[in-house]
Amino acid sequence: MSVTKPQPPRPEPSISGPDAETATSPDTKGGKPTLRRAIMDNGALSVMFAVVFINLVGFGLLVPLMPFFAQTLNAGPWQVTLMFAAYSLGQFFAEPLWGSLSDKWGRKPVLLITTASNILFYVLLAFAPNVWWAIAIRFLNGIGSGNVSCIQSYVSDMSEPHQRAGRMSLIGAAFSLGFVIGPVMGGFLAHEEAGAAGFRLPLFLAAGLSAVATLGILFYVRESRVRTHAAPQNFRATFAEARRHPIISRLILSTLFYMAALAGLEATFGLWAKARYDWGPREVSLVFLFIGVTAALMQMVFTRPLVRRYGEARILVLGLTVFGLGFFLQGINQVPWLVTPLVMVAALGQAVIFASISAIISKSTATDRQGAMLGLNQSTGAIARIAGPVVAGFLFSQLGADGPLWFCALMCFTAALLALRVSQVERRLNAG
Repeated sequence: MSVTKPQPPRPEPSISGPDAETATSPDTKGGKPTLRRAIMDNGALSVMFAVVFINLVGFGLLVPLMPFFAQTLNAGPWQVTLMFAAYSLGQFFAEPLWGSLSDKWGRKPVLLITTASNILFYVLLAFAPNVWWAIAIRFLNGIGSGNVSCIQSYVSDMSEPHQRAGRMSLIGAAFSLGFVIGPVMGGFLAHEEAGAAGFRLPLFLAAGLSAVATLGILFYVRESRVRTHAAPQNFRATFAEARRHPIISRLILSTLFYMAALAGLEATFGLWAKARYDWGPREVSLVFLFIGVTAALMQMVFTRPLVRRYGEARILVLGLTVFGLGFFLQGINQVPWLVTPLVMVAALGQAVIFASISAIISKSTATDRQGAMLGLNQSTGAIARIAGPVVAGFLFSQLGADGPLWFCALMCFTAALLALRVSQVERRLNAG
């Protein structure tokens, strides 16, 4: 098989179009583009940024609340983590399917179907009669939310190769900002003392935000891909192609390990904070606020210049290492007021991982297979989101509150070693 050589980062002043204007625009300082200039240059993606942000506010409402919501349904720790795993299982099946269909049908129809379906699933979850119904609904919700590869493909369609990491980071910032607003709103809207009914208002708000996002896609998102009549590449062929590729194969394994760590954190952080410091939904939601602010600032302000200077692969290694270090330091920390600063350290590393992996995969894949390949990567992430919470929940039950932290640190450091190998392969291919 021929290997698509990744293109090395190019200095933006040497290209034509809007990015060349950045070099001489009054909206620059010392030849460097300002945030205002960056937003103007990405005008074609501004609507997608807004849609992702609105949708992720709805999703972010629920992440810190889910352990407490599950407990109102008399769920044990393993069932709490199973609710997270069920959502990811739905994504596992959906991501490669939606990614391939978006290559065939176009990005907009897939985004409409998936976003609209979540309106129904949030409402159904609000009235779940028991934990097993809630787990089943979360599985369907995961199928409806399995559109990240389609969003990434849209960004790739609208970007030159050297622009992808920076623009992926802007979409990543929309995810992070969703986690800034969503968890805080959810924490203050939820009323744990009212039982399951006390969580209905955040769920109804999540459904309403999905409705707003659906309307935004319908009326304001323009299609980025011409519809084709070719059959979409099946999952097995995509997997075989990825397995043979010296860069993509390692990136997908990195996704598996780092996403297991992230999912393990999301599923057990509320339980860990309760066991360690007797924190409730509001305290946990405020920690997620700081995570989102830190990640969003990193993605909107610092990721683009860092990638331009050092390249995606090196930044990926650094991000995974810092992410793992955050877990390690949290495990040895015994001071309550240090919890949030250490979580913010981890968020600095995690913020650059999403954009770096997506950009390298898109540059290493032919344009007519990007949806399928990014879908495979997201499907791998979904596997990690299934396994991560289950393993973290088991370790929490068997080893105590800190068990998941050591697991997450190990996963991140392993992914960093794989990313280091990606950097070496990239340099060899570029030299050849």
